[in-house]
Amino acid sequence: MPKFAANLSMMFNEHAFLDRFKAAADAGFTAVEYLFPYEVSPEAIAKALADNGLTQALFNLPPGDWASGERGLASLPERFEEFAAGVETALTYAQASGVKQLHMMAGLSDKSDPKALLAYERAVRHGAERLATKGLHLLLEPINPRDMPGYFLNDFNWCAAFIARLGLPNVALQYDIYHRQIIHGDVTKGLEAMLPITRHIQIASVPARHEPDTGELNDTRLFETLDAMGYDGFIGCEYRPKGETVAGLGWFAKYKGAAR
Repeated sequence: MPKFAANLSMMFNEHAFLDRFKAAADAGFTAVEYLFPYEVSPEAIAKALADNGLTQALFNLPPGDWASGERGLASLPERFEEFAAGVETALTYAQASGVKQLHMMAGLSDKSDPKALLAYERAVRHGAERLATKGLHLLLEPINPRDMPGYFLNDFNWCAAFIARLGLPNVALQYDIYHRQIIHGDVTKGLEAMLPITRHIQIASVPARHEPDTGELNDTRLFETLDAMGYDGFIGCEYRPKGETVAGLGWFAKYKGAAR
């Protein structure tokens, strides 16, 4: 049975951030993810997880100035030192939360620019090396250009080839079904090809990014397909509820209590 992680950056926004952990647990989730934990202390994160019996599935490395529109630093040559400092910050939160994998946002740049490509590879190698010392995986996620115009990493096939070329054992793919459908389509065939390098999956309906099974894909069938493929990682619910979060959880009823 699929193991779902509530995305606390998008779901349960009826509550303050630290209160969303309890709301997710009360709704039947056993794991959570979110974009960034850095506005609260590592100790507060650890307490919220422990108090509610939750597993931390994923969060992102610091992205730069998110409020001003930055979407990661990895492909920005002039920002490497800031990126490297952010890796150390993230490791502090990783230790507190017990998370096993971190997502590295690529930034807004053109991957056909040799300087951007070199910067990105340098950042991936550095991040992977630092995370490996703590037994963690570094995840790379292609993001569609409609939601994030100008994002460096916007192609699943390019990303898979890049991961293969680097050959680093703790670098893996974050397969977001919503982004895959918008960029390429052919979601199931993509999963079949890329599941061996995939450590985390995310879901949202297409095109509105709401609850599963409210868009153009048969998400329930995709969950069954993932089970049949033997995928045993988390599926992050990175969607925007149409209304109040709990009111939209009818799709989740049969999955409550899935093993961590």
